Amino acid sequence: MPAELIPIIAIVAGVVAVAVIAFGVITVRSERDLVEERLGRYEQDFQSYLDVDSDEDKPEKDERKALDAIDKAIAKRPFAQRTRQQLARADIKLTVAEFYAVQFMAPVVFFAGAYFLLFRYDLIMSIVAGFVGFFAPRFYVTRATSQRLIRFEQQLPDTLGLWVNALRSGFSVLQAMEAISRDAPEPTSTEFKRVVQEVQLGIDVEDALEHLLARVESEDLDLVITAVNIQREVGGNLAEILETIGHTIRERIKLKGEIRVLTSQGRYTGYLISFLPIAVALFLSVIQPGFMDPLFRSRSCGWPMIGIGLALIGMGMAAIQKIVNIEI
Repeated sequence: MPAELIPIIAIVAGVVAVAVIAFGVITVRSERDLVEERLGRYEQDFQSYLDVDSDEDKPEKDERKALDAIDKAIAKRPFAQRTRQQLARADIKLTVAEFYAVQFMAPVVFFAGAYFLLFRYDLIMSIVAGFVGFFAPRFYVTRATSQRLIRFEQQLPDTLGLWVNALRSGFSVLQAMEAISRDAPEPTSTEFKRVVQEVQLGIDVEDALEHLLARVESEDLDLVITAVNIQREVGGNLAEILETIGHTIRERIKLKGEIRVLTSQGRYTGYLISFLPIAVALFLSVIQPGFMDPLFRSRSCGWPMIGIGLALIGMGMAAIQKIVNIEI
């Protein structure tokens, strides 16, 4: 075997091994572990209720010992708490340690894929691909959070209708939320199920609703939770209040949809103008490897041109998004 191929084979083998381990760690996580873990994030006083060991779990916990140790070591750090909250909002079934492991592996995988498969030993473009891979997990979390929030807000008027009907049938607030957790679609059912589970563990209803608002950062949900908390303190007909709020939210969603349709042309024009130069550069690098190398290797001319171009693209994209983003 040629000596120059040994480092390449070692890198490929390492990437494959890390990917297999990561896949195994992610797939062994059961839904029960995730619910227990996320309940424990918000109320550490109830951790003793969540630590339930069994013989079937021991092999699984042995495999996760290293990641669990890292997760506990960084659990109190501000950046870990922010990441944990972002993962909870996106409903991604990973701990903080697992997410950072994926984030550090992604550049290696992107670089190896670009170097050996996509750009065929083009080092410059492979480094760019690795740089993109570093931000890919964050982009995925942001995208998943946004999509989940949109689905939750679209389901909120129907959720309030179900809540109102349950209250008028004689259910308590907690029983109505339990009915929502059974009958509502995802992600509403999962979020209200967590609220019910927290209350059953002994957490106050107001605190459990605040935890729901922390996971689902929605102005409409904030209005609903504020109404529920005020009703618990001063009394009143909660069914009528929620019915009025539901009608208001439904009209807001309808108006948002109309505005989104009217601004869709400008929004997609911004996407096209912003990503077209990058797409053309990638296309040229694939069909003609080395064509873009002078631009990246020239520090006196090429690098300033790249920096200025990316800055102008970012400024244009931000300006277009600011124009089409109409607050209601």
